[in-house]
Amino acid sequence: DPIIRPLHELGTSSLYDLLPDIPMWVKHPDYDRAKDWLNKYLAYMWPYLDKAICGVIRSMAKPIFAEYIGKFQINSIDFKNLSLGSLPLMVHGIKVHETNENELVFEPAVRWAGNPDFTLVLQMLSLQITVQLLDVQIFATPRIILKPFVPTFPCFASIIVSLMEKPHVDFGLRLLGGDLMAIPGLYSFVQEQIKKQIVSLYLWPQTLEIPILDGSLGAMKKPVGILNVKVVRALKLLKMDILGTSDPYVKLSLSGERLPAKKTSIKMNNLNPEWNEDFNLTVKDPQSQVLQLHVYDWEKVGTHDKLGMQVVPLRLLTPYETKGLTLDLVKNTNANDPHNQKKRGQLVVEMTFNPFKEDTLRTSDPLDKFARKESIAGDAKEEKSGSEAGLLLVTLQRAEDVEGKHHTNPYAVVIFRGDQKKTKMIKRNRNPCWNEEFQFLLEDAPLKEKIHIEIMSKRTGIGFRSKESLGYVDVNLGDIVYNGRINEKYHLINSKNGVICIEIRWKVI
Repeated sequence: DPIIRPLHELGTSSLYDLLPDIPMWVKHPDYDRAKDWLNKYLAYMWPYLDKAICGVIRSMAKPIFAEYIGKFQINSIDFKNLSLGSLPLMVHGIKVHETNENELVFEPAVRWAGNPDFTLVLQMLSLQITVQLLDVQIFATPRIILKPFVPTFPCFASIIVSLMEKPHVDFGLRLLGGDLMAIPGLYSFVQEQIKKQIVSLYLWPQTLEIPILDGSLGAMKKPVGILNVKVVRALKLLKMDILGTSDPYVKLSLSGERLPAKKTSIKMNNLNPEWNEDFNLTVKDPQSQVLQLHVYDWEKVGTHDKLGMQVVPLRLLTPYETKGLTLDLVKNTNANDPHNQKKRGQLVVEMTFNPFKEDTLRTSDPLDKFARKESIAGDAKEEKSGSEAGLLLVTLQRAEDVEGKHHTNPYAVVIFRGDQKKTKMIKRNRNPCWNEEFQFLLEDAPLKEKIHIEIMSKRTGIGFRSKESLGYVDVNLGDIVYNGRINEKYHLINSKNGVICIEIRWKVI
């Protein structure tokens, strides 16, 4: 009969004999236990993951191999065999980080004791050398970030990977059929060199970014500068009214934006109007965006007649330099349209693209707040000037645990310097998600000002108490001006448990 004893009577060595592979969720309580379904999923998907990963390895290795061809008398380098084998990697636990950013951050504890076959063939003159990598073992804890979230499948634009600690890597290496790792001293030397290379490339804060979606397919680009447009005058416009004149005005907008177009004033009975009016538009991609200019004839009743239009690609502009343009107006952008042969007059504009100044004080790592809490405002104050113009961007992400006394149909209101903006209303929801951005172009930095953000609820039907407040917060903008950005969760005033998640950025022109 076997001898049965309680576990607490066993020594450390006996426990390790019984449990040689203690999973991460046992040693670290903040790791969640990986469910069996996750490893089953990896097992089922492994043949397809094998082909996909090997395809990436081939594409990454091809330009590296090309650098060596012709050197050291090497004629060619290529993979003879490239396979991850039949044994899938295993996930022993997952730690998920909660952040206020538009992303998902998690750290799986990954172990792979595989049977891959990486066979490389080098052709050197008439000699063919075969190198084979096999029996690979890797223990690692990568940090994986899916960001930013976008409304296009797979709903994130990129994957960012970094290692949180040095990985354990073990493998066999055969050259011309012989085991290189059996050479005394070579095994430990190769191991250290590989670890150093991996650490220099991927150990946090170094990252590997894998794009998933093209920027045009869903990645939400951030503003990079301000386009100042001065509409100077128009010349020899078309006569649209019965009296042989027109009442022109100009609408301005940037391609790729959903913001309302900006408009000049209306010049009554004038075919050669002068405006000399300035407008500022937010630029997100100066290489692809174009300025759209449409000239209309104002009508008191009915639709306004189109006098002409023109577009200007922003890539033609040199930053900080004012460019004067005299544009020939056309009916549309189709060069083959015969209507474009008709003279429609000219529009004179001046354009200046002012990129935002680089913010060296703000880092981009989403978990920096875990690693750094020291204030940098002191150094920033010396570099920042209160007279600098800039763009204040307020993103209302979501709210949690908001509840009204009579109804809960929340929407958020942003009030700053008398300007009021509001999000869409979400019916019957205590945890609304808006992710709406509002912009305030300012002539000077709001060093000593606050921005008021309030969550309101509006009754959808007819009745008393059509509106009520679900809580509010006033945010000081001084620290945001100095640091460039905040992304915080605020407790709502006059709310029992409600909070709101807000991102505010200050971009200096």
